[in-house]
Amino acid sequence: MSTHLTDAADSATGHGPAVLEVSGVARTVPAKNHKRTILKDVHQRFEAGRMYAIVGPSGSGKTTLLSLASGLDSPTSGTIRFKGRDIAEIGLGRYRNRHAATVFQSLNLITYMTAVQNITSAMEITGVKAGSRARKQRAVELLELLGVEKTEHNRRTLQLSGGQQQRVAIARALACEVDILFADEPTGALDHDTAESIVGVFRRLAHDEGKCVILVTHSREVAAACDQILQLKRGRLVAA
Repeated sequence: MSTHLTDAADSATGHGPAVLEVSGVARTVPAKNHKRTILKDVHQRFEAGRMYAIVGPSGSGKTTLLSLASGLDSPTSGTIRFKGRDIAEIGLGRYRNRHAATVFQSLNLITYMTAVQNITSAMEITGVKAGSRARKQRAVELLELLGVEKTEHNRRTLQLSGGQQQRVAIARALACEVDILFADEPTGALDHDTAESIVGVFRRLAHDEGKCVILVTHSREVAAACDQILQLKRGRLVAA
């Protein structure tokens, strides 16, 4: 990747207020004749305006941690706090709708809808207080921000390239003006140039828009572009 996207990762935690705190989080799941521990005693604080990479081998618990932090699942023990408040008290559904959004590895776009429709429908589902015209205008603004050409706004997402679909998925996640953006292997299926462009989008969202961006990745180049790299080892999260 080009040098402006691959600044060396900073292992310091920073000194700003934490937008998200993971405290003593553990996750176990049933297994044959025993319980399997995926995560144990995970502690980490995440700040606004910074981009984080979570790395580790397959099966180390990266996606599990992302699911817990994004409110898609609940920890066996420990707490996850958004701006000091337990997300379980906020309500996981409300937390996901109002404060955090996830760009899934499979994207989960509605293929028979256009790029704009994917975004406006997400805004409607999550209860954004805006009329249909305002929602459409916001969708167009986000697509333009992320570099999706106007000629592609009203195409069905199945007709778009992988890179453009990824941008639509990011725009959909941002449509509700969330504070935290999670992404699971966001460049895994993309070519080098497209991956570099997507990483640039995430960096701008963190550094220019003040979002907290948390990526799960196997890519060393993607990790190197982040402000901090965190590694899962034997169920614990440590600075890489």
